[in-house]
Amino acid sequence: MQWRALVLGLVLLRLGLHGVLWLVFGLGPSMGFYQRFPLSFGFQRLRGPDGPASPASGPAGRPGTPGGPSGPSWLQPQVPGPAAGRRRAPRRPEPDVCGPGHWGYVLGGRGRGRDEYEKRYSGAFPPQLRAQMRDLARGMFVFGYDNYMAHAFPEDELNPIHCRGRGPDRGDPSNLNINDVLGNYSLTLVDALDTLAIMGNSSEFQKAVKLVINTVSFDKDSTVQVFEATIRVLGSLLSAHRIITDSKQPFGDMTIKDYDNELLHMAHDLAVRLLPAFENTKTGIPYPRVNLKTGVPPDSNNETCTAGAGSLLVEFGILSRLLGDSTFEWVARRAVKALWNLRSNDTGLLGNVVNIQTGHWVGKQSGLGAGLDSFYEYLLKSYILFGEKEDLEMFNAAYKSIQNYLRRGREACNEGEGDPPLYVNVNMFSGQLMNTWIDSLQAFFPGLQVLIGDVEDAICLHAFYYAIWKRYGALPERYNWQLQAPDVFFYPLRPELVESTYLLYQATRNPFYLHVGMDILQSLEKHTKVKCGYATLHHVIDKSTEDRMESFFLSETCKYLYLLFDEENPVHKSGTRYMFTTEGHIISVDEHLRESPWKEFFSEEGGQDPVGKSGHRPRPHELKVINSSSNCNRVPDERRYSLPLKSVYMRQIDQMVGLI
Repeated sequence: MQWRALVLGLVLLRLGLHGVLWLVFGLGPSMGFYQRFPLSFGFQRLRGPDGPASPASGPAGRPGTPGGPSGPSWLQPQVPGPAAGRRRAPRRPEPDVCGPGHWGYVLGGRGRGRDEYEKRYSGAFPPQLRAQMRDLARGMFVFGYDNYMAHAFPEDELNPIHCRGRGPDRGDPSNLNINDVLGNYSLTLVDALDTLAIMGNSSEFQKAVKLVINTVSFDKDSTVQVFEATIRVLGSLLSAHRIITDSKQPFGDMTIKDYDNELLHMAHDLAVRLLPAFENTKTGIPYPRVNLKTGVPPDSNNETCTAGAGSLLVEFGILSRLLGDSTFEWVARRAVKALWNLRSNDTGLLGNVVNIQTGHWVGKQSGLGAGLDSFYEYLLKSYILFGEKEDLEMFNAAYKSIQNYLRRGREACNEGEGDPPLYVNVNMFSGQLMNTWIDSLQAFFPGLQVLIGDVEDAICLHAFYYAIWKRYGALPERYNWQLQAPDVFFYPLRPELVESTYLLYQATRNPFYLHVGMDILQSLEKHTKVKCGYATLHHVIDKSTEDRMESFFLSETCKYLYLLFDEENPVHKSGTRYMFTTEGHIISVDEHLRESPWKEFFSEEGGQDPVGKSGHRPRPHELKVINSSSNCNRVPDERRYSLPLKSVYMRQIDQMVGLI
């Protein structure tokens, strides 16, 4: 009997020890110890997309367990066949696995618990604090703009560390990082025009417009990228022209005495100088670069990225409709259709680099970031502006292909098991994962999802990027989600995360996004402000800087931050009247831009139906485009997203603890 009692005692002791370990190390109900063991998306640091997974432990059905997948769902290929289009029934999250108690840890205050979380993020954003942040955003713009005018004008950019101007690199024509953007046409001043108007600074807007009219010329021996010249310069000229000539614009007295459509004429002159890019290409896809004086360089590259060639339709279309000349819209629309007809028959996806003569894909990577981002954006925004049904049809088909092949992770954004949703880079023909990094430009996509009403997915993807920002105080240009570390370390003051934050706040009215904006503002002030402006971060970890302030910092980053906190801005009171271009230039949406006497001509020239190659395996939900401005004041079920931050809609960031 003693022997049996001893054996029984040892068994019970072992079971008790297992039970304690089970509780302490997060395998059972949480007792607060989990905060010392940050989550890591439930996957190990694997060797590569095709490499074997390291052993991992976890509940059944998760990576590394019998019956579960061999790695995180982000690494798993999409299931071929019709089954891929069916959503699995989401599973409700287990209580307290990633509850609000994590917020203290995520935001740097370990162990503060639920009260601190609710205090900082769930309460209202005080009006005084909001006004303070609005003034800080305005001051940020003014500091950068005034220093550009004092130390750099009439050159293109400001070197904020050494307080001097920067123009094209004449000594090294191969320095495309500089020469693609800088055309010796006072770029930063031109790019900032409508930001001055949105901030209500009528006197400086009028002064700047007159300065542009009197000093800027495009008769320059400058070789520039067609895409950059279009979105930064052409788009700004058109935006400012519309503000000056629109008697109903709400920003104050922006009229220019004796204005005779000079900005429109300048836009026309620039566009004519860009037209040679569309000539002598067998596909209709434009050359990536032109010389403003001599046309396409003799040694021009025949390869171009999809975004660069296919994101010209908004600006070129506006110009055509203002002038009554179909040429510009026609060449831009022809390029979009040519790219669209080159997409994969199997996946409906496009690659990121194409040969403009052969139509062969040089870069077969399909993703949402560099090389493709604004192509998708302009399919939707072209429809919003011009009302052309084929633009919406192309966007809907592209979005379904994106959801089918690029979106990985659990089916439901805020429910069920598996990794949080993420959009990865895949092979355009097979849909197979190509690498394990994403780039900062992809942070624009939640804002685009807001415009089509896919707010839940927008919340999750935005949360992923905000978690990275919280870790580094900036967004690295490339982030490896497998290694949980940057691949490319610099941050050139990009606006994409700010833009999505602004649009999500307009859609949800959740004060969480005001806190996000405040974090971004404070990070920029702390890490990038230098003697004469704001400098590019060379390294997001050590916060070393580069002597460059790109023009989009004033035209987009400062603008979206200001609008986020300026509740009374006329943009927010205009209903669905305004939309922003990919460079953040404001454009009014009205019937005048929907008048197209050449519509039938476009249809005849377009050849086959642009959506003839329908995307395979569509998901069951139908897209509902909100035909509205980027401020998106009204979206379906707005109250649904106005819940306190401890709601399930913030579960995504709780799961980012492993990144912080």
